[in-house]
Amino acid sequence: MQLWILVTLAAAAVQTLRFMLQKQLKGTGLSTGGATFSRFLFAAPLAAAVAAVLVTRSGVGLPEMPPRFWLFAWGGGLGQIIATFATVALFAERNFAVGIAFTKTETVLVALFSAVVLGEAVSGAGFAAILVGVAGVIVLSQPPGAIRAAGLWNRATGLGLIAGAFFGASAIGYRGATLALGQGDFFLRAAVALSVVTASQTVALGLWLMWREPGELRRVLARWRVTALVGVTGMLGSLGWFTAFTLQNAAYVRALGQVELIFSILATMLIFRERISSREVGGMALLTLSIVAIILLV
Repeated sequence: MQLWILVTLAAAAVQTLRFMLQKQLKGTGLSTGGATFSRFLFAAPLAAAVAAVLVTRSGVGLPEMPPRFWLFAWGGGLGQIIATFATVALFAERNFAVGIAFTKTETVLVALFSAVVLGEAVSGAGFAAILVGVAGVIVLSQPPGAIRAAGLWNRATGLGLIAGAFFGASAIGYRGATLALGQGDFFLRAAVALSVVTASQTVALGLWLMWREPGELRRVLARWRVTALVGVTGMLGSLGWFTAFTLQNAAYVRALGQVELIFSILATMLIFRERISSREVGGMALLTLSIVAIILLV
């Protein structure tokens, strides 16, 4: 099995754990901004430490960072902040598994962005597999008891679409950033790009919270036992995504990353004790078919 597939599967598993921890943070009094900030606060120094070790061991110093790198890195970081805000807010609308599923509209957008921005088009068969996954998301987006024609348009769907669009933009930014670095092996370039992104995200979101939500930074730090775990899992998951983006087209990485829906189903049933309807199971089945197709086709 190709390395990028193994790395993506690991990243999806760790990201599911991080979302579970963030959902618990929302239930302890932290705002959406505070729960989102916790994802970056402790991740930044860890990412910097990993990058420093790899650069030191490489013996060639930091890779060259042209303006294109900074544009992609900062653009991707901002997109992830917005997408994470939307995802955390979405947890209050639907159950955990379906909330994650809404964000998967990103896959088609990543394929389009990848072709336009990076010149990396997916194959026809690969795009068809991605569309199967989107069909699963549409099935999942029907709220219980809603009229089918109107059920697609609600607050939860809107938040999911926003999250998907900005997660898609961030994926392209991160793929572009790792490709723009001038030297180093794939893991070093992934770690350096991650350290730059997480540092900028921490500063930007921290300043925003100081301006818009005075006192929230103190509440995040007061819950350091949980927020630190969010940061550690966030850093490990992001390192996995960055590594996969360095190795493969971002569209394929994000499409395969939908495997986290399977992990979220298990979390929903076993940890949060939330029920999954037969309709939602059908949507998950379509997504699983899409994931299998991606693995076989790429």
